[in-house]
Amino acid sequence: MLRVTKLTDYATVLMTVLAREAGTVLSASELAARAGLELSTVAKVLKPLAQSGLAESVRGANGGYRLVRDPQSITLADIVEAMEGPLAMTECSIHEGQCGIETSCGVRVNWLRVNDVIADALRGVSLASMAQSTPPRTARGIPVRLTA
Repeated sequence: MLRVTKLTDYATVLMTVLAREAGTVLSASELAARAGLELSTVAKVLKPLAQSGLAESVRGANGGYRLVRDPQSITLADIVEAMEGPLAMTECSIHEGQCGIETSCGVRVNWLRVNDVIADALRGVSLASMAQSTPPRTARGIPVRLTA
């Protein structure tokens, strides 16, 4: 089964919280509460998001994190790449010459096609559209708490 890691999934959750509050600085604890995540998980996820230039850390008494760009200009591909590196279904999808059977392999071209379709799909979904979804709630209306 193909899937993104839990931390990448949580990164999309955190980014949607930031997108709903675009321009507002939210502390890690505020983000954790709004996203229903553990504070330690939020801290772990915010680091690569800030390093990639999707979010920025603001220091000071009212410090925290905010988006660097407009949510419409950030895609799911941006978030996945920030957390996991270049989009690639197989090693040969990004690194030509890394496979011992590359010269006799008949499937690389098809993996490249699949890789392109998935990358295009992720690039086609903006953070703004992800932020329009409503968060899941339990029967009592309390946000679902996710842990890593």
